[in-house]
This record gives sequence, C-alpha cells and structure tokens, in this order.
Amino acid sequence: MLRSDYSTWRCGQHELSLSRPRIMGILNVTPDSFSDGGENLDTDAAIARGLQMLDEGADIIDVGGESTRPGAEPVDVEEELDRIGVVVQKLAEAGAIVSVDTRHAETAGVCLSLGASIINDVSGFTDPQMVAVVSESDCGCVIMCDNEFRGNESRKSVVLESSNPRRRAPEPRQLPAVRRRFTLPEEAPIMRSIMGFLGDQARTLQRSGIAHDRICIDPGPGFNKTTDEDVVIQRAMRKLDSMGYVLMQAVSRKRFVGATTGVIEPADRDAATVGLTIAAIEAGARVFRVHDVAGTAQAINAYWAVAKKDPRQGFISLGSNVGDRMGYMARACALINEIPLTCVVNVSHAYETEPAYGIATPVANCVAEIRTELHPLVLMDKLLDVENKLDRVRPSGQEGHGPRTIDCDLVWIEDEQHAGPKLTLPHPRLGERDYVLVPMEDLMHDPVRFLSHDGVRVLPPERRVGHVTAELGVLEWE
Repeated sequence: MLRSDYSTWRCGQHELSLSRPRIMGILNVTPDSFSDGGENLDTDAAIARGLQMLDEGADIIDVGGESTRPGAEPVDVEEELDRIGVVVQKLAEAGAIVSVDTRHAETAGVCLSLGASIINDVSGFTDPQMVAVVSESDCGCVIMCDNEFRGNESRKSVVLESSNPRRRAPEPRQLPAVRRRFTLPEEAPIMRSIMGFLGDQARTLQRSGIAHDRICIDPGPGFNKTTDEDVVIQRAMRKLDSMGYVLMQAVSRKRFVGATTGVIEPADRDAATVGLTIAAIEAGARVFRVHDVAGTAQAINAYWAVAKKDPRQGFISLGSNVGDRMGYMARACALINEIPLTCVVNVSHAYETEPAYGIATPVANCVAEIRTELHPLVLMDKLLDVENKLDRVRPSGQEGHGPRTIDCDLVWIEDEQHAGPKLTLPHPRLGERDYVLVPMEDLMHDPVRFLSHDGVRVLPPERRVGHVTAELGVLEWE
C-alpha cells in the first residue's frame, strides 16, 4: 500500500501524484477507431473535446492518430502528425498533461517538442529508435504488452530444432477433440509471459537512463489476446502491481468487455468498463485510460469517498468589495464548512488590499485553510454554489473583475495539479498575489517556501499585485 498511496508518476514538467486514481481520457483523432472513429477527426473538434474531458475530470489526455483496432490500415508518420500535431500543441499550451499514443519514433520526437509529456507505445518500446527518443527527454513512458511483440518461447524452440539439418522438427499431429475441463486457461504461463515482457522492456528503458518513476506498464487488454486471457490478466492485476511500476488499466469498451457482459455495441460498454475500473483500483492500478471520462470520474469519486479516508489540505482565497465585506467573508467560511466531506480548519485575519486585475475599488481579502475529501472539480462546483448563495453577480463584460459580494478562489490542494477551462491547480496566478500570500502567513510559518517546494513560482513582494494596505482584524465566522 505504501507504493500505491505515495508514489508519483514523473512526466516531463509534471509530477502526477498517485495517491488517488487518475483518469487518462482517450482522444482518437482518427476516422476508423473501433469506438469513436471520426468523431474528433477535425482539429478544432479534437481540441474542444480534449478541453471538455479536462473539465469532466481527466488528468491526462491521450492523443492518438492511428487506429489500433484489428484490421486497421497503418498510417505513416506524415499523416499521423498532420492529424495530431496541432491538437497536442494546443492542449499542452492549455496546461494539460498530454500523452501521445504512437508506435513511431519520429512522431514521438516531434510531439515531445510540441509539449507532450507522455509517450504511450503500443509496441512496448521494442524499437531502439523509440527508446533513444524517450531517453533524450524527461517524458513519462507507457509500456504496453501486445502479443504481436511479445516473445513466444515455444515458437523459438521449434525454429531452433528445424534449423538443425540433422534434426528436423516433428510434423504437427492432429490432437483429438477433448472437452474443456476448466473455464479459463492456467494463469501462471500467461502472467509469466506478460510480466516477463513488461519487466524486460522496463529494464531496457532504465538501462537507457530512464528513471523508474517515469515508467508505467499496461498489459494491453484486447491486443492479440483471447477473451479468456484478458479475464485471467484482469484477475491477476495484483501481480502486475507487485512489479513496482505505475500500473495502467486500459479496458475501455474492449471486445472482451462485451464478451463478458453480452453488450454488442462498443459505445454501450461504459458501465461494464466502470465495473472493471473499480476492481482494478482495489488491485493497485492507478491510471485508467477511458473513453467516458465523465461517467468514470463520477464512479471513482463516489467509490473513493466511501471506500478511502483521504483528507487533503487546501487553501481558498476569499475576497469582497461590496456591502458588508467582513460579513460576506464570514458567511462564506461558514458555508464552506458545511460542504460535505469538507471542513474549515483555520482562517487568516482579514486584510484591506489594493484593487487588481481591473477591479475598481479596494478589496477585503482573507484565506481559509480547509481539509477536504472531495475531488477538486467537485469542490469547485460547491464553491460556486457558495457564491450564488451570497448573491454573487457577474455583469456581462466584467467577468473576473467586476464588483462581487464574495469571490471564492480555490488556489491550492495537496497532491493535486490540474488544467482546464473550469479549474487550474495550483492557481496560475497564486505566486503573484500579495492578497493571498500575506494572509497565508497567518496560517503557516513560511508560505513562500511551502509553495516553492510544490513548484509554484512566488514573486518578490515588490513585483506582486493586490498589495496588502491594512489589517482589518479577526474574521468571526463560527
């Protein structure tokens, strides 16, 4: 449990905490993917869908420009990059953790230069050129096991025997038909082969200089495996977790999911996918590659809330420049304290601050320290409810800088980073806001050191905005 609870996956400039499950949203920019081919082939549509998935709860966007469904036509590097290059660049510029699903080393190299943070290689880094590309970067690496690339010991032995001119391989003989005595094949040889391949490829990457915490393994359900084999592998996920690498489950809408549930249409298999997701969480998997981000996020958030004790420290910046400013902030703290699975631990003094970002009048500000077990996007919705209850009005044309009875900014949550139109964590302007940093000094010894350690760049006081001009006193909110 120590590895699962406290490990991180290092992906370029991002360090993704695995203290809770993470969702990788599938963005196929292809005309022929088995489930959603053609839906996001247009560049603008693909970018919009990627941003939407971030707001739905995706931590990573996995962009692919070549279908890996059985019978799909191969795509050359030029066409693959034409499909996904701009999509990768725009999503990375928006702050997203972008993964690229490709087997081409040249595609991987270009996409890394465009801002991608992860290379998801369906061929399991069996191409030395792909190994060279990722070893020259600091990206995360997903090793997927496709039976097409996995060694077959029995086939090797036959080749060796037949290559001896004095000893020919025996002719294959037809075995009599027998009844199956067991519902599934034996687990040991299947897992020995899967784990052997994944372990060998992980060591290949490590020998090339790629750190252990950059590597994620994926057993590759549906890739040249029978339904029975896929079920065996899913039942043995704990064994894969014991290998010590970040473990991904990528069963979304796969053929074997339909075979075990009787659901024919891939797009109708999301509920079954969620069931397998919950089982894999219990087995130690922490990254889940899915089509239905919103549904999966709902299921994981509900499951995690009742199955795991997981309180996180957080900070909310509160501001008011209308009416009874102290009263509005006090009522906001009381309402935040009533949010489910959330409590207010401490509140700073209130401060008068200079207007910033186009606001016309001075603002009263404070910072509330909280503990919460809600997903940050869920908590953000609750904070918007608090603003609505306190009659926050957003005049057209003054979004973000108009007068407000209360403004609730979620600026930091422990072990969380996120990018998207709805929420970015840590707050992108946290390090420049004097009206947040000074109140935080009431709540901890050295907020600058605290935030800098978490990767937040904090500006010196003279370069900040919204400077504190006076102390307004203790905020009586309880």
